[in-house]
Amino acid sequence: MSEKDEITTLSPPLSEEEVKELKAGDMVKITGTIITARDKAYARILEFSRAGKELPADLEGGVVYHCGPLVKKTDDEWEIISAGPTTSARLDNMQIEFVENTRVRALIGKGGMSQKIAEKIGEFGCIYLAFTGGAGALAADAITSIEDLVWEDLGTAEGIWVLKVKEFGPLLVAIDTKGGNLYEKR
Repeated sequence: MSEKDEITTLSPPLSEEEVKELKAGDMVKITGTIITARDKAYARILEFSRAGKELPADLEGGVVYHCGPLVKKTDDEWEIISAGPTTSARLDNMQIEFVENTRVRALIGKGGMSQKIAEKIGEFGCIYLAFTGGAGALAADAITSIEDLVWEDLGTAEGIWVLKVKEFGPLLVAIDTKGGNLYEKR
């Protein structure tokens, strides 16, 4: 567990050096742009990456939130009602390739990932941030604007939402770049 008492604010895009300074147990908040991605978005991103196609957003240095938000549309305006985290382990089979190909620097979700994945994403300079399950309204309150909905054909829960957030969190660094994994400690 980290000895840091303060909450660090991160503003994407993040550098590898920035995330390497964080240790499992540190607390952070995010201010800036994040994107949501779940199973179908991950699969399509990997499909595009393998085919050498351009991605709809530059993910390098980015923050990806494992989330399928609850949304409503009024007069052509989207509103996010709740944005709770998705269980990250459901993406385990794609996680290593996703991080390697996109060079994202932080993943946000709930429930953690295996030690093998923790070590591999750390090698690519990526951390895992835990968000409390059941706190979707808190997450929605930190969203200041919706910048885009990419791949709406996947559905509103599976499409990629590009979001501006302010003080999104608090988030717990559960997996750091050195393989520190709070889910593996006993």
